[in-house]
Amino acid sequence: MIRLENIERTFQVGDEQVYALRQINLTVRVGEYLSIMGPSGSGKSTLLNILGLLDRPDKGVYHLDGRDATHLDDRPQAELRRHKIGFIFQFFHLIPRLTATENVELPLTLAGVAPAERKQRVMAALAELGLADRARHRPDQLSGGQRQRVAIARATIMRPALILADEPTGNLDRASGQEVIQTIEALNAQGMTIVMVTHDPELGGRTRRQVRMNDGRIAHDSGADDEK
Repeated sequence: MIRLENIERTFQVGDEQVYALRQINLTVRVGEYLSIMGPSGSGKSTLLNILGLLDRPDKGVYHLDGRDATHLDDRPQAELRRHKIGFIFQFFHLIPRLTATENVELPLTLAGVAPAERKQRVMAALAELGLADRARHRPDQLSGGQRQRVAIARATIMRPALILADEPTGNLDRASGQEVIQTIEALNAQGMTIVMVTHDPELGGRTRRQVRMNDGRIAHDSGADDEK
């Protein structure tokens, strides 16, 4: 599914060149459930952005689903991102003026899916996440947990193979967070590959594989032995 080889990413901060990622080598198999942990500034978010094709490495190679995605032009990169990757963010990133149905439907609209199929798929996705009775509600009419479940429905409506979750419970109370993480784990049980960034050691401990980062490097990978 994912293979990173010698990935490096630097940023220019004033006169100083800052290394966000150094010599990152990582393989993630289809269906894995993996957490990326580490202190602030360790490179977690930069790594997730590269995995999501939201950023490009300065050096190294990124293979996604057997395809070299390192230097794709913007259009094929956007197509690959649209069809292969779903994103779940800490702050939901729902469009405030749209209903739950319209937020979930948006990726299908952009992909040119016919209206009848869009409606069927969206209603099925909302019902599966227990949101059928909230379909016409806007984000400001939903609880935090409900908003995150709408965001999950939107992230998975294109049936991507890979879900990237950035602190998915970080903006939720404990009970809502438990519901959301159980939903994410159910997606993994259905075969989706999950890569999750989290500061929460309890949440990270639930994943079958943990990667710890420090100073832009992978300091520990509980699945490293399995890659050999």
